[in-house]
Amino acid sequence: MRKAFLTLFYSGLSPKAPGTVGSIVALFMGLALLQYVHESTLFLLSLLITAVAVKQIDIYEKEVGAHDGKEIVIDELAGMWLALSICGINIHDTNNTIILGALAFLFFRLFDIWKPSIIGKIDRDVKGGWGVMGDDLLAGLAAGIAAAGTYQLLLKFVIN
Repeated sequence: MRKAFLTLFYSGLSPKAPGTVGSIVALFMGLALLQYVHESTLFLLSLLITAVAVKQIDIYEKEVGAHDGKEIVIDELAGMWLALSICGINIHDTNNTIILGALAFLFFRLFDIWKPSIIGKIDRDVKGGWGVMGDDLLAGLAAGIAAAGTYQLLLKFVIN
């Protein structure tokens, strides 16, 4: 059960780009959830999953003897859902949903891979579950803000 949770239903076992595969799964799960719940609920679910994941990652890392294994992608879910919850998606507007969903995904992957500033510092210096989850939470925060800002620029200069 722990492995299914940490690998996001085994998507983290993808032989190529498990973080990207996990992020895609998280994106579609988040968009599906937003059909039924408010953005604030998705935000809170991200925090709840983080709290559970930190403990489970600590246990898993002791079992396997390695930190931040590539198969662990629950952090991508928490970060992706955080980005979706703050970027301003209006699930009842298809164009808004597609554009903001794509922007949130692209910015999240950019920040998660590039790891600028404090995101990289957390990834390098914090151990255990908080180290695994922390950089993705900050990447999600940055991605949500960047997606919202980019979308506003697109509305002003391109879309309208």
